[in-house]
Amino acid sequence: MAWEEWEQLKAQAVEKRSTGMQLNQLADPGGGGAGNEQGDLRVNQTDLAAVGDAAYRLYGGLDHYGDHARIASMAAAGGLKSEGFEVGEGLDHVAERWVDQVQSLLDACAHISNHLDYTKGAHAKDEVYIGGTISSISVLNKGFDDRAGH
Repeated sequence: MAWEEWEQLKAQAVEKRSTGMQLNQLADPGGGGAGNEQGDLRVNQTDLAAVGDAAYRLYGGLDHYGDHARIASMAAAGGLKSEGFEVGEGLDHVAERWVDQVQSLLDACAHISNHLDYTKGAHAKDEVYIGGTISSISVLNKGFDDRAGH
């Protein structure tokens, strides 16, 4: 690259920078507050139950089939090593890593399922608390209305 070309590239970069920042994005759909149905997160118990059920089924299948793959891989590795093939050591190493990875996935599935159970219970307690608070307010209001003669 010639010196003149380098100077020209630097000048072009400075020109581009001086034009300011430009963000590539979609136009704002019109607010983000109440009434913007697109931005509201809604989850119901059916959705949570489906996710929890999927995590539970994934856990069971992964536990069963992951163990099957581990046993088969370790048996193959042992057979290859006993016949003097160096690839047996490599397969044994892969099988050990497989166990670690499957355990990480099992832990994640259990965490999802447990967290959803906890969330369901916590929200149920919140509903009871809110219901109790609201009913207390209505009883209080009725008392005020009775006292005022309404």
